[in-house]
Amino acid sequence: MNQMKDRVKRIPIESLKENNEHSDPQKPLDAPTGAELKPKTNEDLNAENPTRQGRRQATEEELNNPLHGVKLAEILERLVAHYGWEYMAERVKIRCFSNNPSMKSSLGFLRKTKWARVHVEDVYLDMLEEIEN
Repeated sequence: MNQMKDRVKRIPIESLKENNEHSDPQKPLDAPTGAELKPKTNEDLNAENPTRQGRRQATEEELNNPLHGVKLAEILERLVAHYGWEYMAERVKIRCFSNNPSMKSSLGFLRKTKWARVHVEDVYLDMLEEIEN
């Protein structure tokens, strides 16, 4: 049994709190500007990546959809940076936003639960409208 204790690396609790090594890193993000959130045209995307030209091109309707090409993780990061977890917990009544919120648990729940994802996407669209005005 003593051999097992010798193998385990002991980390003082104080250093964990200081370094925040084992908690979910929630870095403060700068709120994105309206220009960063606008969809790119096919020409812009093809210029950035020439190998993309052989693929099916996005339709005009898809390009005009603000959710097109935006990952769920990016949506959640932008919402948390703009509003914070407390507002998100009030606006979308789910426990992963109110009880010990983290990106990992929230993304896992939102990917499995369509109604919650739809609510979060609605909040994101409202935020985009707010930024534009």
